[in-house]
Amino acid sequence: MELLFPLLILALLVPMFLGIRRQKKEMQKTADLQDSLKIGDRVMTTAGLHATVAGLDEGTVDLEIAPGVITTWSRMVVREHVIDEDDATEAETVDNEDETPDDTQRRLNGE
Repeated sequence: MELLFPLLILALLVPMFLGIRRQKKEMQKTADLQDSLKIGDRVMTTAGLHATVAGLDEGTVDLEIAPGVITTWSRMVVREHVIDEDDATEAETVDNEDETPDDTQRRLNGE
């Protein structure tokens, strides 16, 4: 009975610790992405806006959302790089040249 309380505390603290660690890793990955932005990169904001980076300042980024339409946003809103379909297709073609049909099926099934 005396071991029940420490085990309960441990069972509650371990998942909390792992969750905080995962959150820190995601925040660091997002910060690295925002620091690595270059003019011409295709990005998606936290609001789901797809745009091209047209200019960079220390805390802001100018995004071209349509030809000739440039808006200024905080760097914090950039969530991810968007890979064009042409680039993704070329990368898959090069990576999958030696892939067997079984390998393809496993990849598509997420194995």
